[in-house]
Amino acid sequence: MNKFKELHLKDSILTNITKAGFETPTPIQTKSIPLILKKVDLLGIAQTGTGKTAAFGLPIIQLLTDKPRIHPGREPRVLILSPTRELSSQIYDNLKLYSQNLSLRLGLVFGGVGQAKQVNTLREGVDILVATPGRLLDLMNQGFINLTKIEIFVLDEADRMLDMGFINDVKKITAKIPRERQTLFFSATMPKEIARLAETILRKPERVEITPESTTVEKINQKIIRCRKAAKYQLLRVLLGKDHLSLVLVFSRTKHGANRIVDYLAHFKIAAAAIHGNKSQNAREYALNQFRAGQIKVLIATDLAARGIDVPDISHVINFDLPVESETYVHRIGRTARAGKSGEAISFCDETENDALKRIERTIGMKLPVEEFQGIPEASVRISKPQKPYRDPRRPSSNKNNQNSSRDQKRPKVGFKFRSSKNRS
Repeated sequence: MNKFKELHLKDSILTNITKAGFETPTPIQTKSIPLILKKVDLLGIAQTGTGKTAAFGLPIIQLLTDKPRIHPGREPRVLILSPTRELSSQIYDNLKLYSQNLSLRLGLVFGGVGQAKQVNTLREGVDILVATPGRLLDLMNQGFINLTKIEIFVLDEADRMLDMGFINDVKKITAKIPRERQTLFFSATMPKEIARLAETILRKPERVEITPESTTVEKINQKIIRCRKAAKYQLLRVLLGKDHLSLVLVFSRTKHGANRIVDYLAHFKIAAAAIHGNKSQNAREYALNQFRAGQIKVLIATDLAARGIDVPDISHVINFDLPVESETYVHRIGRTARAGKSGEAISFCDETENDALKRIERTIGMKLPVEEFQGIPEASVRISKPQKPYRDPRRPSSNKNNQNSSRDQKRPKVGFKFRSSKNRS
């Protein structure tokens, strides 16, 4: 029996939920759905992976189908604001799944791609609009979006909005929405500025808090592996060689670092891809789809790019670099152990990251078990001999002019420098 029925959802919505394979609501869904159906404002505090999208999406769909559009026109009735393109796409896809055959029109607006297709969708009319702040403001300023008919406003991942510098954009957007509305505010953590924002846009909200602030999912097995900074690449390669690491999300602190890890793994024939802010939207979506389908085992991501990743089968999260902010650690490891499954989080800690480790342990309220990695002999990580570089036969060669270039061509073209074992101290 589908236990969502106990939450007073309509049969048409229950049918879609069953098709999606959901039978038992998560705690945040159990607590939030009845309150949202009562049309009250909601402040939801829950970490990533707890089922927030269905917690607000299912009751919103029911409210819209129960109540015909008051104002004739094509303006959106619901605005769902999220910080990243990936998260917005994820929300949009889930809502399409939940609202099949219910005659609701959905729109998706985000930056990094051309706006023509999005503008055409808006002209045709939408009931629910999912958007990122930057592109939404841009289209509003161009006169393509009118928010004066919004009945329900959802602000998702509010703390990440703050981290990404979107708070002022959120305030500008909120000022254009009618005061008489239902507001649903979700955040994994509640720093002071987010708490102040919640006070300004919510009216007598009901509070739903599923997990204590900055705590980790209990089903995640966490550990620290200490190693030298230069040995992190070796350590990652050793771990990825183990069979039980089936689908691995690796976090890098920087975009350049993410690319460097991919280059290193490629020379050991380990298929990996990177997603970060310098990648195009198409490249990011392609890499993410490959990862979801299991075509690549390893995805390297920076924190901002990974915010919208929702892959239920991630077996391991590896922190190649420890995050500076301890709350970010909680967000990262929450990418595993999703949908009721268990998972493992492994964090590398070099000689420069001891303070970051102490902050993380204070935040999560526990000491993490520690292992040591001494490295492996350099000879065992030699890459295969590179092929001879291609030379255009139409171009004359000169031994004198090409002495330096031919010597350089013998060196492997990789983004990682290998030291000879003879030079090691």
